[in-house]
Amino acid sequence: MSHPSVSRIGRTLAGLVAATACSAGVLSATATASATPSRPPGAAPDSGYPNLTPTPPMGWNNWSYYQCGGLNEQVVLDNARALVRSGLASQGYRTVTVDDCWMAKQRGAGGELVADPAKFPHGMAHLGRELHKLGLKFGIYEDVGKLTCGKYPGSYGHFEQDAKLFASWGVDYLKADGCNVPVPKGQSKERAYHDLYAQQSRALRATRRRIVFSVSAPAYFQFSGDAVWHKVIQWSAQLGNLWRGGADIALQQSTPAAKWASISGNFRYNANLADLQRPGRWNDPDFLLVGDSGLSRDEMQSQMSLWAMMAAPLISSTDLGRLSPAARAILGNREVIAVDQDPLGVQGHIVQQDGDGVVLTKPLRNGDRAVALFNGGGTARTLSITAGAAELPRAHSYVARDLVTGRSARTTRTIIARNVPPHATVLFRVRPEH
Repeated sequence: MSHPSVSRIGRTLAGLVAATACSAGVLSATATASATPSRPPGAAPDSGYPNLTPTPPMGWNNWSYYQCGGLNEQVVLDNARALVRSGLASQGYRTVTVDDCWMAKQRGAGGELVADPAKFPHGMAHLGRELHKLGLKFGIYEDVGKLTCGKYPGSYGHFEQDAKLFASWGVDYLKADGCNVPVPKGQSKERAYHDLYAQQSRALRATRRRIVFSVSAPAYFQFSGDAVWHKVIQWSAQLGNLWRGGADIALQQSTPAAKWASISGNFRYNANLADLQRPGRWNDPDFLLVGDSGLSRDEMQSQMSLWAMMAAPLISSTDLGRLSPAARAILGNREVIAVDQDPLGVQGHIVQQDGDGVVLTKPLRNGDRAVALFNGGGTARTLSITAGAAELPRAHSYVARDLVTGRSARTTRTIIARNVPPHATVLFRVRPEH
């Protein structure tokens, strides 16, 4: 939560003609991170947050589907059990995060955070124990400002106290939002955010508990100009493990058109941040809506495939107990998950773009390449890419496996092509044969 505010290999690849190739230009990322993330002048040095996420985090968060009104202990535990029952937990979806509005409106007599007794009658330590019994990890939400986005107590002035409390509850993951951040007179907004997130980072490290730290600061600078936005991303990568880059994904009650626009929009901004990510430090374009009402199968598959290409966190936000077989298959596709979780840890990048047609490529540790053909438009179109443009090595032949259908085709040609339906993504894993 924050409020700053793409089948079928029935035809072999060799049979697809080069004449259908897109005459697309190359779109590069808009900025390149410096070797050492910059800090505001005079800021205290930071040693760097421990790398607790060698691959992008996976799990579930209540926010997009339930928000404040639908949040309670039973909802969280029901979805946690659904993760285990469905087999999704065994495929990597293991962190269950409680978002905003879990706490009482006032801190306790000792200044401590208190769970809302109506929503969480057994308390947060109990919730953590129950999640751990299921073999899952416990994530929680707070804010570095005076109040959360939902107007509950923020951690401002209480960073050490709150971090110790979270550690005592067995928290494994903290999502720290950035609403209601005071900016001292004479100080820039960017400096104010940096200082508060740095305090939160140090407080978490001091607990000596391995708590994954999700930073939301960049989301509040998306429209401040690329120079400032990218600078915030750079220091977020020093202070935490992942960061929200921009606008929230659409809510469950949003219209189908708004949900698709949100998925497409978040993909497009995040894809251009590839040079600012590095293995273990992840750009986060927000939650997976796979399973939400109003999205077509192609749209759900597009989000999953694009997020995997971007090495994005795979954090579901839906009612897991009501997943359709199609949504369950999309979330649980082991070969797509493997692209996201590839140990090389590189975010795929755009190599061709022609209007709503986008082609991305992503290197994988074993020497394969993942290649995605995304049609963001409203009509079907043929998308294609040469082996060279996809950054594949020269080879005698290539084997391209469609990771949704599981079908493979071998070709000696240098064109990967497909007729892609509207709002659909075709995701290949391509192996050179020398």
